[in-house]
Amino acid sequence: MHFDSTDHYIASSALKQAVNAAIALQKPLLIKGEPGTGKTLLAEELAKSTGSELIQWHIKSTTKAQQGLYEYDAVSRLRDSQLGDERVHDIGNYIVKGKLWQAFASDEQGPRPVLLIDEIDKADIEFPNDLLLELDKMEFFVYETGERVVAKQRPIVIITSNNEKELPDAFLRRCFFHYIDFPSPDEMQQIVDVHYPNIKQTLLREALEVFFGLRQVDGLKKKPSTSELLDWLKLLMAEDISPEVLQQSADKGGLMPLFGALLKNEQDVSLIEKLAFMSRR
Repeated sequence: MHFDSTDHYIASSALKQAVNAAIALQKPLLIKGEPGTGKTLLAEELAKSTGSELIQWHIKSTTKAQQGLYEYDAVSRLRDSQLGDERVHDIGNYIVKGKLWQAFASDEQGPRPVLLIDEIDKADIEFPNDLLLELDKMEFFVYETGERVVAKQRPIVIITSNNEKELPDAFLRRCFFHYIDFPSPDEMQQIVDVHYPNIKQTLLREALEVFFGLRQVDGLKKKPSTSELLDWLKLLMAEDISPEVLQQSADKGGLMPLFGALLKNEQDVSLIEKLAFMSRR
């Protein structure tokens, strides 16, 4: 199994090496990078390119590691018991399989499934450590039924993080790590060409100049991401904004057309307006 760029995903040589190294080592691939750099999309495109099943586990602040294995629905069993339901005699009817269990149960005759654990840093600090044994041994025990669940084949595990909090060293030792650098202007042009092959190159050049200039503004609370650039370009094309209009706004130092696709809080809007005012004095 080997990963390369796809029709919808431009991967750098370093990222391709990281994915293939993690596959060869049979270790989880921990991906960090700015929001909007394609961390989640990587897992989706990897699954498509290899014909694998994609199992997605999106982590929230309230997510517990046990939920990835299974959950025992004791409330439903109690209710059914009160109603005289025959299902209560088989406790397995009340075991809800988690995402890891789904990945472990994937057909061993097919390609290895891809398990995405998305934004692991949103959970509490103990969450990664609580998954160490299961990800390492590829098995876990269901205490309610006495069943041992063993992976039919080792899934390809992609774990993403936005660096909201540090991950435990013991967890990091078991991963292959890669940081996705923000795309350069040339790389960004390739990404845009994949999504909008018919975009006017003059518009794209002006838009990229405005975009990267905006990211370099000191004091910006939230730099615009790749996904936000793509949204902005879609709007520029839909509204038929000309390259000249973009250039004029850049020359005057003012807000770019449809700036709401790039600037997402009032502090950043005020900062750009202030800089525009200062440049006109």
